[in-house]
Amino acid sequence: MRRIILAPDSFKGTLSAAAVCSCIKAVLKEQDPLLEITELPIADGGEGTVDAYLHIFGGEKRICRVRSPLGRAIDAAYAILPDKTAVIETAAASGITIEPKNDAMRASTFGTGQLIKDALDQGCRKLFFGLGGSATTDGGTGCAKALGARFLDAAGKDIPEGGSGLCMLHTVDLSHLDARLQDTALTVLCDVENPLYGEHGAAYVYAGQKGADAAQIEQLDQNVRRLAEITAEALHCDLSRKKGAGAAGGLGFCALALLGGKMVGGIDCILDAANFSEKAKHADLIITGEGKMDRQSLMGKAPFGVANRSGTTPVIAVVGLLDADIEDVKRAGIRAVFETNPLHLPFELIRKTAKEDLLIAVKKINLADFY
Repeated sequence: MRRIILAPDSFKGTLSAAAVCSCIKAVLKEQDPLLEITELPIADGGEGTVDAYLHIFGGEKRICRVRSPLGRAIDAAYAILPDKTAVIETAAASGITIEPKNDAMRASTFGTGQLIKDALDQGCRKLFFGLGGSATTDGGTGCAKALGARFLDAAGKDIPEGGSGLCMLHTVDLSHLDARLQDTALTVLCDVENPLYGEHGAAYVYAGQKGADAAQIEQLDQNVRRLAEITAEALHCDLSRKKGAGAAGGLGFCALALLGGKMVGGIDCILDAANFSEKAKHADLIITGEGKMDRQSLMGKAPFGVANRSGTTPVIAVVGLLDADIEDVKRAGIRAVFETNPLHLPFELIRKTAKEDLLIAVKKINLADFY
């Protein structure tokens, strides 16, 4: 009997990781009803992190009323596992897909801070905090503000939320930051290594994807640099150059410098929780995937984290769109890639047919080619 592990990330904006697993399983079972298939929906700290942990450990999903990136009242979910560990993902409250049209200068992480505060109110003192998929470049100041921090101008007044307000920052006041954070183990799941500012920082690498133009990107970079300098004065240390500080528009910096978090690789943390390496030893094939596989994926996002932990078991991927050199992909451990959108049609055209396109792509897989 052949054993296959399905370990995809979500296809952002169309299919959850669990839905991707279900589609792939249905097609493979048609080919060979005797296949033993293990479904393991995963994430790397971004969208789907909460569902991945719930799939592994069980628990409950808690819904909270929070602020969207642009200040609307929305519902966002996080998980409380059976041992009272909370799992929070930035994408749920401050994600790029939440607003119909994002404003890169005003978008705030306040809603994510509200989720953390609610978890503390529920008695959780161990938190897994996933970064990724944010709409923001506010350096995490909105999140910290929701937890009691204040960011003041020269007149001692609160600066506006969002990355644009940071140009007015004069003082960081942490005197009222939620004291419960000191007794909380905060593990930050991050899949990138960018510093807070500079050529490889939060603004220059990611703000364009969030709607910022060239002038706004330059301004946001200057603003988060200002945040780093003033925070360093307050804390007597500078964590802005730490790997991952630029994740989620600088929320990584906030988690490290202000919230006392410890940063780890998101995909590795989740795979460890799932005992993936041991399961991979007993599998004949592993199928992973994500919505868009590009050069950033090669830097350690979910599919390549799976490939790195699969040992000698072959790995293939099903993706929405391949935007990376296939030879680089193969050198990184993925033997073949099957696209659901091989013509690279615009997202607006393919989002409604995402499930059908996935089923068609999986039917092209000849399992015998990879055993």
